[in-house]
Amino acid sequence: MVDSLTDVSSCTLLSALPDTVVVADARGRVTYVNPAVRTLLGYDPATLLGKPLTSIMPARFRGGHGGHVTRFLTTGEGELVGQTTQLPALHADGREVTIDVTLARVEPYPGASPEASSVVSVLRDASTTVLLERQLQVSRYLAATLRVTAALTEAPDADVAFERLLPTLCTELDWDAATLWQPQDGSTRLVHAGTWTTPGASVPALAADAVARTFSRGAGLPGLAWQQGAPVVVEDLWTDPRFLRPDAARADVLRTGVAFPVMRGDTLLAVCELFSHEQRAVPPELLDVLAHAGRQIGQFLDRLRAESHVRALADTLQRSLLPSHLPTVPGVRLAARYRPGGGSALVGGDTYDVMPLPDGRWMVLIADVCGTGAEAATITAVARHTARAAAAASGPSEILGAVNAALLHEQGAGPLRFVTACCLVLQRTAHGHCARVSVAGHPLPLLRSADGTVTEIGRPGRPLGIDADVRFAEVPVALPAGATLVLYTDGVTEARDDAGAQFGEDGLSRVLADLATTDAEHVVSAVAAAVEEQLRGSRHEADDLAVLALAVPH
Repeated sequence: MVDSLTDVSSCTLLSALPDTVVVADARGRVTYVNPAVRTLLGYDPATLLGKPLTSIMPARFRGGHGGHVTRFLTTGEGELVGQTTQLPALHADGREVTIDVTLARVEPYPGASPEASSVVSVLRDASTTVLLERQLQVSRYLAATLRVTAALTEAPDADVAFERLLPTLCTELDWDAATLWQPQDGSTRLVHAGTWTTPGASVPALAADAVARTFSRGAGLPGLAWQQGAPVVVEDLWTDPRFLRPDAARADVLRTGVAFPVMRGDTLLAVCELFSHEQRAVPPELLDVLAHAGRQIGQFLDRLRAESHVRALADTLQRSLLPSHLPTVPGVRLAARYRPGGGSALVGGDTYDVMPLPDGRWMVLIADVCGTGAEAATITAVARHTARAAAAASGPSEILGAVNAALLHEQGAGPLRFVTACCLVLQRTAHGHCARVSVAGHPLPLLRSADGTVTEIGRPGRPLGIDADVRFAEVPVALPAGATLVLYTDGVTEARDDAGAQFGEDGLSRVLADLATTDAEHVVSAVAAAVEEQLRGSRHEADDLAVLALAVPH
C-alpha cells in the first residue's frame, strides 16, 4: 500500500469510520481493511490482509459469469466507479449479506509503477434498504391485486371475470403476456381458455401452440402449479426442461414465466401463466402475493359462479310468474313490458296475465305483491294461479275475492304479504268491446280515448290478503275503436329522479295523451322509456315495473 494510505493519521481516521473500508492493490489483494469489517462481515481485519478481494465475495462472482463483477471490484474500472452499487458479500459464517459498495481508484504517484495503484472500497450494510425496498414492492404487488379484484367485481358472471383477469394481471403486475388454463370436464387435464398480451404486442406462436395443447397434473408449467398448489417460476423458458413449449417461447422471444393456481379450497378453478420478454428474477414476495391472489380470486369467482347460478334460477322463477307470450285477442292489440327492480332481490313481485275463458270472454290481471324475493314469488304464484282457477265462471270481483281467500289461507307467522291487483273481464259486443273492472288497492287503470283524453277507470278497493270480509266493486268500461286501456304497477308512477320527485299519475297521463299513435306496442315502449328517463342518474332504487296495454284499433 502507498505511504499516503499507511500513515498513522490516515489509519487512525479510517479505523474510526463506521463504514467498512477495504483497500486492494493492482492485483486485487487486500492491503488494508478497517475494524468495521467485524460488524459488517464478521472477519478479523488481520485475516484478510494479503488475501484476494474475491475471498469476501460469493463463489459465483469469482469467475465465469461473475467475472465482470470481480474486475469491477479489483480494478476499479467501469461505469459504476464513483457510484454506489448493491452486491452480495460473503459473511465469515458462510451466509450472504447484501451490501452497498462505493469504489474509488487511487492512481500511483508520477513515475511510480502502475502496479502501485489501489482501489478503495467503502462497504455498508444494505439490509435496511433492501427491507424497505421489499416492503415497497410488496405494497405495489398488493395494490395491483386489489385493482385486479376491483376489476373482477364489476364482471356480471364468472366467464367475463376470467376474460378480464388476464389483461388486468398483465397490466398491473408488468408482464407482457398471459395464458389461462382451466380443468376439463372431470378435472383430469387443463385446457386452454385464453391468451392475452399487452397492447401492441403479440405471441402468435404461444397462442397457436396453446389451442391444441393440454396439460396433465404435474406436466409443464401449468401442470406443476396445479400439482403443487402454489406458484411455479421458470426463469429461462428456453433451457428449463420443465417448460414444454421452448420453441414457441423462442419464436415469440419470451424468456421468463410464472404460473399460479386459482383455487377454491382444495379445488382448482384455473391456472394463470404470466410471461416476460426479458429474463427476470421473480422475487419471493411476488410469489407470496400471487399465491394469496390465486386463493382470493378463486373465492371470488366461486361466489360469482354461485350467484350466476342463483340468478339463472331466479330468472327461471320470474319467467314462470309471467306469461311466456301474450295471446291473440280478436279485435284487440296487446303488449306488455316487465322490468325487475334495481335492488338486491333477484325475483320481483309484479305479475300480469291474459287468459281466455270458455264463453269467449278474456280475463286480464295485473298484480303487485308487497316485497320481493322467494316469499313474494310464492305469493305471486298463489295469486296468479288462483285467479286463473276462479276465472272460468266468475266476474272480476269474484276472481279477486277468491285470490283474497287463498292469500289469507297462505298467511303464516311471518310478515304480512298483501297484494294489490286490478282484474278485468273483457268481452266483445255488437258495438266493439267492453269490460268490467275491479280494483284491490292497485293503481287505477288509465283509458285513453281516440281524441287523446286520459281518464282513470274503476273504483279503489282494499288490498288482498288482509281482510276476509272485503268486497270489490265492479265498474263497466266501454272500449270503442281507437281506445287504449293501460294497466300498470306502482313501479311506473313511483319512479323517482335524483331529487326524489316521482313520475306520478300526471306524468303517465301526459305520456299517454301525447302519443301520436295508440298501437299497444308503442304505448308500452313509450311508458317504459319515460320511466327510464325519470330514473336516469337517480340515487333512488327502482321498483319492479309492469305495464300492460289493450288497444282497440280504428
